[in-house]
Amino acid sequence: MSNARRGLPLASSRIEKIFPKLTPAQISRIAVHGHVRSVQTGEVLIEQGDTSVPLFVVTTGEVEIVRPLGAHETLITVHGPGEFTGEINMLSGRRSLVRARATKPGEVIELDHEQIRGLVQTDAELSDILMRAFILRRLELISAGVGDAVLVGSAFSAGTLRIKEFLMRNGQPYAYIDLERDPDVQNLLDSFQISASEIPVLICRGQLALRNPNNQEIADCLGFNESIDQTHVRDLVIIGAGPSGLAAAVYGASEGLDVIVLETSSPGGQAGSSSRIENYLGFPTGISGQDLAGRAYLQAQKFGAHMLVANATRLICDRKPYVIELENGTRISSNTVIIATGAQYRKLPLENLSRFEGAGVYHGATFVEAQLCGGEELVVVGGGNSAGQAAVFLAQTAKRVHMLVRSTGLAVTMSRYLIRRIENTPTIILRPQTEIVAVEGGKHLESVYWRNSQTGQTEKHEIRHIFVMTGADPNTRWLDGCLALDAKGFIKTGPDLLPENLTDSRWSLTRQPYLLETSLPGVFAVGDVRGGSIKRVASAVGEGSIAISFVHRVLQE
Repeated sequence: MSNARRGLPLASSRIEKIFPKLTPAQISRIAVHGHVRSVQTGEVLIEQGDTSVPLFVVTTGEVEIVRPLGAHETLITVHGPGEFTGEINMLSGRRSLVRARATKPGEVIELDHEQIRGLVQTDAELSDILMRAFILRRLELISAGVGDAVLVGSAFSAGTLRIKEFLMRNGQPYAYIDLERDPDVQNLLDSFQISASEIPVLICRGQLALRNPNNQEIADCLGFNESIDQTHVRDLVIIGAGPSGLAAAVYGASEGLDVIVLETSSPGGQAGSSSRIENYLGFPTGISGQDLAGRAYLQAQKFGAHMLVANATRLICDRKPYVIELENGTRISSNTVIIATGAQYRKLPLENLSRFEGAGVYHGATFVEAQLCGGEELVVVGGGNSAGQAAVFLAQTAKRVHMLVRSTGLAVTMSRYLIRRIENTPTIILRPQTEIVAVEGGKHLESVYWRNSQTGQTEKHEIRHIFVMTGADPNTRWLDGCLALDAKGFIKTGPDLLPENLTDSRWSLTRQPYLLETSLPGVFAVGDVRGGSIKRVASAVGEGSIAISFVHRVLQE
């Protein structure tokens, strides 16, 4: 099919992968999983906003894919014989972003959600074709900003940055309108009766305008959670979708467990905000944390894991099955639980620092943040791998990167390949034995004071961006005494549990806790939230996969 029939500007080298044409033999194998359906000209097969979105393989006729916007439509593509509809919403069960309509009479093969999942799990060749096309199509939609959400915001708004990151890391296409740069923005605000002081504003499906919404409100508005049944008892609930939680989801679902994953914001955890991980096995050229998390997220859904964007606020641990209570009051029951809530970077001990969170002070270095500080000087605080990855990444577009560490150097805390990269990057200036002592600014950070502990000298610099990646505090306060924790608040597991820990938790079994099991039978902890864990992505993935073998043992007990 010629590129003229594609509505999006696509690279010609990728068209055959984005819109592959199936062979007669492949179509016959798909037909076994679905059923043949006749369609007429003008018949709408999928409406924007539909939650039960089937896959259609065109055998005769044509089906066009358009993005509705009010009374107008934007053409995305036209599928002819041998081509198929769909993108990754086919697996996630989220709302359709587009409308599919027959433009010629003909026949299609229709597969529902479960039939699609059965196909990709049993036919390796078709799984590769479909999964690759779904992923690439979603990337094209993101690149073109073709979706059902419009964000109106400002570069000086912390809320705008938070919503951008949430949408980006959840793979949600959206259009962005800048309050300071777009001359027509006032007309849009007036149409929804919104004042400029109420931004950021997220407009969902052209109908509902949310004023500075939190992550849960965004997820509800865009339908992230609508397809998930929250009433029945699961085999396994995984709390946290970082590398360890996603690994557990992939292995658990692929081995037949009924798995649901709860994530407060977006997949990837701290690793998801890493610009490039270069020492992860199997990726010699490196991979961004977001890409790694996105692939694992889709992989888990392929095997049947359900994903819920929700904040777990309480573990009800005095009965079985265990119950996880969410912020909105919903309760999810499960026979086993894996806690993978990770840890968060510590904040600098400065009085007015919170004023500039998201408006000059950041805890992740993705393309979103890099766009805010291109051509400027900036500061990276921290001496670990995350800080090193951020410094190297940001140095590609920044005028200068000042790397502040409290120790005398980086050799003890950072991988050697990153140290060499920093040493060979002239725009990165390493400042050992140096820490920030004060920050100043109005609506946005404007200046930074730092002090060298060896010389005692304090300097002021007109710098508008600080990336803080120091230390880690575990996300365990919500557990409210259910599990034994170490002195720093990390969860104790396996051989680290003392007899008195098991007594306090009323351990009722004759056996001792398994390797990653907590002081509650059938509740496991993996990744950065676990006491004594190795703070590396590969270690987290390993723990998540190992925990599943113990989950099977518990379910058989």
